[in-house]
Amino acid sequence: MPFLLLVLVAAVQGLTEFLPVSSSGHLALIPLLTDQPYQGRAIDVAAHVGTLGAVLLYFRRDLMAMLMALRAGGDPEQRRLILLLALATVPVFAVGYVVNEIDPAWMTDIRTLAIANLVFAGVLWHADRIGSVTRSITDMRFGGAVLIGLSQCLALIPGASRSGVTMTAARYLGIGRVAAARFSLLLSIPTIAGAGLLKGLDIAADGDAALGLDALIVVLLSFGFALLAIGWMMRWLARADFRIFVWYRMVLGGALLLATASGAV
Repeated sequence: MPFLLLVLVAAVQGLTEFLPVSSSGHLALIPLLTDQPYQGRAIDVAAHVGTLGAVLLYFRRDLMAMLMALRAGGDPEQRRLILLLALATVPVFAVGYVVNEIDPAWMTDIRTLAIANLVFAGVLWHADRIGSVTRSITDMRFGGAVLIGLSQCLALIPGASRSGVTMTAARYLGIGRVAAARFSLLLSIPTIAGAGLLKGLDIAADGDAALGLDALIVVLLSFGFALLAIGWMMRWLARADFRIFVWYRMVLGGALLLATASGAV
């Protein structure tokens, strides 16, 4: 596979996985923009492994605190956070397995990607406009975690954005922007790991895993890009709102609708 294509896949996945802009939607555009064939599931898995490594490194202290809380007499707040994340993870595992088996064709349609970007950008704008900025993750109830988990299932629609829908749900619950992003990023760990495992099993069953060097390059590059994106987003949300992401998705969705209407794609 061309080296520049590997860099592009890693950059798109790494920079968009954790921002509320939809990584799967952007990856779907690569074959259209480059006139190159789909990069393949093995490269997709490699890109996800890289982003998973980035979020694990960024939240290493949080993860260590949760791990230590599992011991007898551990921190009850950290134990509660583990339970919240578990409750929010279950729905997407169940629904994601079914969607992976069915693999509906409409989920790869560019019009789906365009409309999803427009709709979910609007919902994110509304949630951020009316949501409180004072509540933290410790204020979240178990029902709220389940609601975020159910919303995460919408991310199976390309263009909806897993980070976007979970942050949107958290903002509707009154969780502050940085706290909403933190919960979404922590929630991405079991979600990405589960999705990667599912795709990895499919690849193993098909015997399509002979992309060693290409996959390694994508892992390392997507790791670096994702680490940069996480750090930038957390700093941005500490002093600003989600409008920059809303505007970007509105422009992208509109451009894609125009492209499909004109027959360009």
